[in-house]
Amino acid sequence: MKSRVAVIAWSGLLSGLIVGGHAQDENAGETSLAPIPPIERRLPPRGEVELKKSVREDLEKRVQELSDRVWEIDFKEDAADVGALVKAVELALEHGEFYKEADVELATEILDLAQERHRLIEEEDATPWARESGLVVRGYRSKIDDSYQPFGLEIPADLDRSKPVPLLVWLHGRGDKITDLHFIQRCRTKSQAFGGMVADQQDAIILHPFGRHCVGWKHAGEIDVFEAIARVQEEYLIDPDRIALAGFSMGGAGAWHIGAHCRDQFCAVHAGAGFAETKEYNGLTPDQYPSEVEQILWQWYDVPSYARNLRNGPLLAYSGADDKQKQAADLMARELKKVGHDLRHVIGEGMGHKYHPDSVVEIWAWLKEAWKEGRDLSPDHILWQTPTLRYPGFQWMQIQGLHEHWTPAIVEANWNRETREIAIQSENVSSFLLAPEDGSNLAGLTVRIGDQEVAIEDPGFAIEAAHLSLDEKGEWAWGEREGLRKRPGLQGPIDDAFLSRFIVVGPDEDPSVPQLSRWVDFESDHFRKRWKALMRGELPEMGASELDSDDVRDANLVLWGDPKSNPVIAEMIDRLPIEWDEEKFRFRGKEYRSDEAVPVFIFPNPLNPNRYVVINSGLTFREGHDRTNSLQNPKLPDWAVVGFEQDPDGLVPGKILDAGFFSESWK
Repeated sequence: MKSRVAVIAWSGLLSGLIVGGHAQDENAGETSLAPIPPIERRLPPRGEVELKKSVREDLEKRVQELSDRVWEIDFKEDAADVGALVKAVELALEHGEFYKEADVELATEILDLAQERHRLIEEEDATPWARESGLVVRGYRSKIDDSYQPFGLEIPADLDRSKPVPLLVWLHGRGDKITDLHFIQRCRTKSQAFGGMVADQQDAIILHPFGRHCVGWKHAGEIDVFEAIARVQEEYLIDPDRIALAGFSMGGAGAWHIGAHCRDQFCAVHAGAGFAETKEYNGLTPDQYPSEVEQILWQWYDVPSYARNLRNGPLLAYSGADDKQKQAADLMARELKKVGHDLRHVIGEGMGHKYHPDSVVEIWAWLKEAWKEGRDLSPDHILWQTPTLRYPGFQWMQIQGLHEHWTPAIVEANWNRETREIAIQSENVSSFLLAPEDGSNLAGLTVRIGDQEVAIEDPGFAIEAAHLSLDEKGEWAWGEREGLRKRPGLQGPIDDAFLSRFIVVGPDEDPSVPQLSRWVDFESDHFRKRWKALMRGELPEMGASELDSDDVRDANLVLWGDPKSNPVIAEMIDRLPIEWDEEKFRFRGKEYRSDEAVPVFIFPNPLNPNRYVVINSGLTFREGHDRTNSLQNPKLPDWAVVGFEQDPDGLVPGKILDAGFFSESWK
């Protein structure tokens, strides 16, 4: 599908040379560097079905025509209901995602559906599928990359939709070959939640997010869940306090980590099978551990790092008695026991990796009870733990600053409504935001934090939010922290830049250092191809001259090259933590030659400190990590120096000479 962001594909002068060592440029008569060998794609796998030339040409022609038509109506929200269908066939054609002969006919069927939907929108301004019950496929436009993403719905025929209704968000399991095309067809043809055992339920709408295909509900796949929920809430009358999260297998893993990260968004969390952390699930022994920074970064998605959070509402796990993935629930039962919680764990006797019918009955009854109770908008007691400000808190208690990232931060807060007092005990926290979701007035409230007591004076009007921070004397005082600091949404590491809107800006010209030019050309193209294949969207790219103030205000900037080759890097170089000229750069107290290494880092954008700038990096997990979703974690921290002595491959972007994290003040 066309993107509203211009796509500028840059290509280095060195691309196209023969592989291996050095090659002779016959025209220039000079020795040049050979291109970097391509990296084999794992996801999605290439299909076995080869399309006849005439069939391919017909499908490509229809995709192009429909893509142009969607472009003409993309100002309408419902355009995504067409665009997601067209994109499914476009990507299937580009990546060879035809796994059986019937897929060819399916592509035609999906394009027919897209064509009819487009006709109804354009000619009749009608969307009859938006009023249908049963199995419905729809789409939304992602704020991350402007891509159209599909989702499925199961809408009970007898559900009273005249009043707000419950929503069950069901996260699907891993399916390497369940790309957009096949996901859409599955959502059109079969009930999926709980193995199809609740097809006749009349209690709730069931949402099936796509999750960007197969990334373990991490990265943009995690954001997909919330973007899909938001789109459903726009179109259907959903009770925001009766949204439950559930999933099985890879979806169970997603329910574990999303439920722990964002516990205040759901009235209940159910995790079926799946995995909950990296080390034990993969059976790693100390001699097999990766680098120290990669182990630190396991905490982003490893659920034990957030175990206390799951105590803030109903939680239920399921495992088949004979399923090896029962390991996840057993591990979480152990971890939750450490923080004073007994995990309710339903076990399907005699079952492998699937649900027992009796267990589904029990779990559904539990869900109905959770929907009946709803989400508590103003709890009196909150427990929260996090190693990162990416996931800052629960309801009215939000952490705004840490003493040290990737060290556990723990908060226990109790609100006595009668005495108007909040008592807080905390570890590794330097700043809080108190902001009740129900709009409670904080004026006149007293907060006891540790041994100190501070009060919010009553100014004669309602106060709905208040910041509390440690001052230079180490005492708590009202007010936000000053200066450049890590805070929620601006805390790193590199991969965090790709969880919200970003724009890639390549160099205007090749870097003058051949080794750098060769590497930038390969890695930027690798990011482009990997985003499209894995994250199922067009990489949002612009030339430096096309950026405007809106882009700088709204998007993270991903810049490739060096100050000489990229004007945007040149514009901000004096305000970045690096000294850099054509021949060398000085970074983190060390000097490197530009023909031997390249700096890679994330930093608050000097042109807009509320957004990131990323220098010379895309996603830091690579093809070699796609074999299991449990390894699709960030591999690089806030910064790294990558050496050219090793070519990029399926595991690393080159030789990692050094890597680490910036301080809490981005030093």
